[in-house]
Amino acid sequence: MASFSSLAQSVSFTSQGSSFRLNDKHPELEPIGKGRSAYAFKIKETNLVIKVFFPSFESVAKEEADVYKVLGQNPYYPSLYDSGDRYLVIDYISGDTLFDCLVKGIEIRDEYIHEIQQALLYARKQGLNPADIHLKNIILTKDKSIKMIDVARFRQHQKCRRWLDLKKAYTKIYKKWFFPNKTPEFVLNLIAFFYKRRLIPSFR
Repeated sequence: MASFSSLAQSVSFTSQGSSFRLNDKHPELEPIGKGRSAYAFKIKETNLVIKVFFPSFESVAKEEADVYKVLGQNPYYPSLYDSGDRYLVIDYISGDTLFDCLVKGIEIRDEYIHEIQQALLYARKQGLNPADIHLKNIILTKDKSIKMIDVARFRQHQKCRRWLDLKKAYTKIYKKWFFPNKTPEFVLNLIAFFYKRRLIPSFR
């Protein structure tokens, strides 16, 4: 296998306005996701993911790597294996995000919410301030345990209400009899769109 740094250097992007399109990559890399700051690739024949950041977000690579170093070895977070100027390498987590669970009709149980609470409590005990917690960065693994990913904003100073609002929505809406078994993806994206623009009131 090529070195992690060589794999990262093989990735190139083409700018498309405010976003980026994947232009080229090493054949050992399998694209598995694209976020607002990076592409994620599974390294073939391994259980590792390399996250390569867009040029305008390279500082986020160091920030996220530093947060993973603070978190250390913990069952609720992937381990960090390497990092560089524009990349980091972590465990590949197989499973469904909570967003996927709502779309597919996979039950989100009370114990999963408790595990998320424990994961966030652990991070706070390490001196971090977990933020930007949303349905797409919480994974329910194949063995029905919780993993948290995308931790770059865990050192921000301002208070983030996202998890508080998600937790209350779980109790006040998801657990009610009228909540559908499956929720269309476009509906979830629409809710997120309005929430980010504060057009949906936070739970108090």
